Amino acid sequence: MSAPPPNGAATQTVTRAVTLVGRRPSDTLWSETWRRFRKHRLAALGAAVLLVMVVAVVVGPFVYRVPIDEIDFKAKLQGPSWAHPLGTDDLGQDLLARMLYGGRISLAVGVAAMLIAIIAGTLIGALAGQMGGTTDHALMRLTDLFLSLPTLPLLLLLVYLFRDSLKKALGPEMGVFILVVIVIGGLRWMPVARLVRAQFLSLREKEFVEAARSLGAAPLRQVVRHVLPNAVGPVIVAGTIDVAAAIIAESSLSFLGLGFPPDIPTWGRILFDAKDNLDFAPHWALFPGTAIFLTVLSINYIGDGLRDALDPRKVLSSASTGQDAGPAAAAGS
Repeated sequence: MSAPPPNGAATQTVTRAVTLVGRRPSDTLWSETWRRFRKHRLAALGAAVLLVMVVAVVVGPFVYRVPIDEIDFKAKLQGPSWAHPLGTDDLGQDLLARMLYGGRISLAVGVAAMLIAIIAGTLIGALAGQMGGTTDHALMRLTDLFLSLPTLPLLLLLVYLFRDSLKKALGPEMGVFILVVIVIGGLRWMPVARLVRAQFLSLREKEFVEAARSLGAAPLRQVVRHVLPNAVGPVIVAGTIDVAAAIIAESSLSFLGLGFPPDIPTWGRILFDAKDNLDFAPHWALFPGTAIFLTVLSINYIGDGLRDALDPRKVLSSASTGQDAGPAAAAGS
């Protein structure tokens, strides 16, 4: 019969057992990220509000079947009622129906412009960070040039110059949609490019990238398999911020009369139509303004939550705290 192990060996054995039992297969980086995101109360509240608004604008028009262009002069400028839950405009058109329809366009503009900004910024930032040298210098000077441009005046100028030609070529709705998305997305890629470049400059010198390079991995494989997946966290956060910025930009264009035409009721266009009736029909501007405010605020809170959840320093600190708690509990028992 063998002698029992010394106290130190027994403690190490118990510690390993506790660590193996306490470690679940699902405790990956993304599950830890989701757990940290749920603990961020404002981010969880923002996600819930945004989900409700997305479901409302997607499903709402199929449930609330009032036409968006039905004119009733007898009911013009009425406040909220059972017949018109959000009131009517100066033509007697139902505001709830128009907001549900316009919400689709406003959110679609935000998501599409964000995708353009993220794709362009990621490509330029990755190329600059990976290649370095003259390529990096030229791309960063191009980025600085775009950053120095006044965004809103340039946005207004481009929309004013190309709006009519695209309307004739693609129709009033699709032409303006493509123009607004391309212009907004094309003026939002610079912060993403600088962020991705900084991530690449840091990650390409890490040990795991050096190991892949020493094993003969091609530069494209190094980027796709090793560097880019580890830089995706800040890009996701930047993407959420770009959605909010694109929604505000589209609303500003529509409010200034350079966005979608009057028969396409985006939230910004409804605000533009309501600006001359604020004294005796405040509900006309209150509800679309509130929708824009809640959407942008929710997306910003989601971005804050994702930034905290994807912060590797906080994830590693929480993981080390959990590992230190295991030996302490084992020693205490």
